[in-house]
Amino acid sequence: MKKMMIAAMLVLGASAAFAGDSDALKAITKEKDYAKAVELVKSSLGQLANSGEKAKAYEHLTRLALQKFDKENAIQAANMQAQITKQKVEPYDTLGFYQAAYDATQNALECFKYDAEPNEKGKVKPRFTGALTPLVANARMQLVTAGNYYAQLNDQDNVLKYWGSFLDSDNLPFFQSTKEQEKQFLGQVAYYTAQYANQAKKYDLAEKYADIATQDTSVAKQAQAFKLAIAQRNLKTKADSVAYVQKLAAMYEKEPDNEMIFGQLSNFYSLMGMTKEFDALVEGKIAKNPNDFTAWALKGQALMNRNSTASNPDWKGCVEAFKKAVSIDQTNPVVYTYLGFSMNAMASGINGNRAQQLALYKESMGYLDKAKELDPNREKANWAYPLYQCYYSVYGANDPKTKELEGMLKQ
Repeated sequence: MKKMMIAAMLVLGASAAFAGDSDALKAITKEKDYAKAVELVKSSLGQLANSGEKAKAYEHLTRLALQKFDKENAIQAANMQAQITKQKVEPYDTLGFYQAAYDATQNALECFKYDAEPNEKGKVKPRFTGALTPLVANARMQLVTAGNYYAQLNDQDNVLKYWGSFLDSDNLPFFQSTKEQEKQFLGQVAYYTAQYANQAKKYDLAEKYADIATQDTSVAKQAQAFKLAIAQRNLKTKADSVAYVQKLAAMYEKEPDNEMIFGQLSNFYSLMGMTKEFDALVEGKIAKNPNDFTAWALKGQALMNRNSTASNPDWKGCVEAFKKAVSIDQTNPVVYTYLGFSMNAMASGINGNRAQQLALYKESMGYLDKAKELDPNREKANWAYPLYQCYYSVYGANDPKTKELEGMLKQ
């Protein structure tokens, strides 16, 4: 009995050792037509014996796609030579070439996924990844050309298909050999793909691709602004806004020198009435850089808004902040206007000291005249009314300067 059991085990061991491909896999690998092979894989994937067979099935699909890719690629190369030697060129399947590059990439990724899974003994022994990687890396680069082709046609779906596939696989280890080539265009591809994704209302993808674009210095600022604009546009509830502010705060903590994030965060703190957080943010910025124009301007604006609704306003800090801002940058008509407005408000609050009041109006007039000089058509700042207040208080109602501004206010 013991000998019979050993013999049976040897027979089973031998059959296992020499087991061939399953019938389902044989049917797939015999099929030479790509479309039919794809249908076979779809319909019989669950019948394949293990991850190894699935990897081999997708390796077969990848090879079929690469045959089409290589065929059209060879025609293009021959045509380039023919143009040089003034020979007849052969028509080739441009769209089929692009589709083959996409098919090869997608199927290879499936092959690599199954190829990396452990076998029955728990060991990972990839059979196809090494040989396929350089071939597919070359095909994948053509996804950029394909996306560009469809971008010229404004074909949103195909742009996302080709450029999206390229970007989604960008950080995979299989394609590191092409990273150096990608540097010159990766950021721009990501930035424009993010815009197409946004148009398609695929906001998660838009943010994902914008993130990739921010890593390229040539488009980083535009991508950052675009990313923040997407996030703002999709705020529906207070909870959304709170989550967004927290996200901005985390971003600012990582990039404390990013002026765009600083501006967005300070704006949302202000809009949401988060006074303590706003003050801490701005004061922290000033402490780090005492000559930061934006921080001083924002501080002045916040104090101005608070004083405008306060029962007992104190305009001194507001005026000091704006004065510091204009001492740093003398080109912003809005800040000059806010400074003049705040000084007028301070002057109007003085009772029983006409000389002190007039001195403030005269000083304010100088700043508002500067705003007028910088922005004569009031395209950025409405300096006319606070300047009229100054003229009226200093020169009187009938002075020609006062009358001129009065007429301007009525227009």
